[in-house]
Amino acid sequence: MQNSKQKNQAVINEAPFPNCFAKEFLVISRGNGVWLEDTAGKKYLDFAGGIAVNAFGYGREDLARVAFEQMKKLVHISNLYTTEPALELARKMTGNKFQAVQFLSSGAEANETALKYARLYSLRKKGEGNHRLLCFKNSFHGRTMGALSVTPNAKYQAPFLPLIPGIEVVSYNDVRALEETLDGTFAGVIVEVIQGEGGLECMTPGFAGTLNRLCRRHDVILIADEVQTGLARTGSFYASEAVGIDPDIITLAKPLAAGLPLSAALIPERVNALIHLGEHGTTFGGGPVTTAVALKVWERLSDRDFIRRVKEKGEYLWESLEKLKRSFSFLGEIKGRGLLMGIEVPQAEEGSDLLQGLIKAAREEGLLILGSGLNMLRFAPPLVISGEEIKTGLEMLKRVFAKHGAEIQYSGGK
Repeated sequence: MQNSKQKNQAVINEAPFPNCFAKEFLVISRGNGVWLEDTAGKKYLDFAGGIAVNAFGYGREDLARVAFEQMKKLVHISNLYTTEPALELARKMTGNKFQAVQFLSSGAEANETALKYARLYSLRKKGEGNHRLLCFKNSFHGRTMGALSVTPNAKYQAPFLPLIPGIEVVSYNDVRALEETLDGTFAGVIVEVIQGEGGLECMTPGFAGTLNRLCRRHDVILIADEVQTGLARTGSFYASEAVGIDPDIITLAKPLAAGLPLSAALIPERVNALIHLGEHGTTFGGGPVTTAVALKVWERLSDRDFIRRVKEKGEYLWESLEKLKRSFSFLGEIKGRGLLMGIEVPQAEEGSDLLQGLIKAAREEGLLILGSGLNMLRFAPPLVISGEEIKTGLEMLKRVFAKHGAEIQYSGGK
């Protein structure tokens, strides 16, 4: 009889996936709550959340019912028309600060839209030649050509050069470098409040304040990429709120439609006033099914008590990681906020067998986790995870560290 690994591997070997994917996949068949099950029946505690997407976990009949009821009426209509779910969601999302929301299908598309609108605004407000875009080292904004151009990592960029021109890069949280670089020739700045793929570095309040001041002074559009951090993930509705950054455009995606493909760019009046008919569009963004589900998601994720509970669970996770760190001398810093958090393994290097080996060992133990940056183990569980389930996951991780401690300690890495 085949074991779990053999059964899953047999399926993978037959899958016609391109070579950009790993040669070995875990084949998941179902989920319930924060637990997943593979095709052989083995269960896994999910500390990855579909890469911070599945805020409400799995097996949600309430969300499935919303999608089903809408699908019976209308699945797709394009952006030549609109539907009641899209209209209602847009009204809720814009609030007082934003005048419009551009619905799209993915986080990269949302960032592409924000970059395009920053350049459009600058052209029509300041004239030609003021088109530069500023981004930061170790950031990640997507894999489409524009989003990739502001993702300054050779691992992602090198095979696709040349990218779009006019991109400048400075160090994250470096106030002096920011002051020396940003001027009126820039159209936009795009920044993550927490660098989800870049080692979970968090923006400092001082850096946020400098961004606000310089962007206002030079009339530069400030874009907060909240694709991974937005919608309660970090213990506040937007991560921007916690550090005091005041963005002109906010981009959202991952949990917005509970795993269905929906993203958004929130746009202020001063930008929207300069956009002309037909200058941007989307076929699938803002469809009736995804927006109907997102209405339910938005209602839950914007609830103050829900956000408070996420913050409390994040504090518990941090305290628990501190205890784990005291048990294993090879562990380094804890970074992140809320339920987007990680712990450093200083010996690991980017792409090293060590970091990936730990992720694989955790999976074999029954825990799904992620990597981030050079040497971070990243945790982004469903926001509905309980304190007891967090404890269970960290006990699994503790067993992984106990088994592989010598290997980590003497890996020869950093």
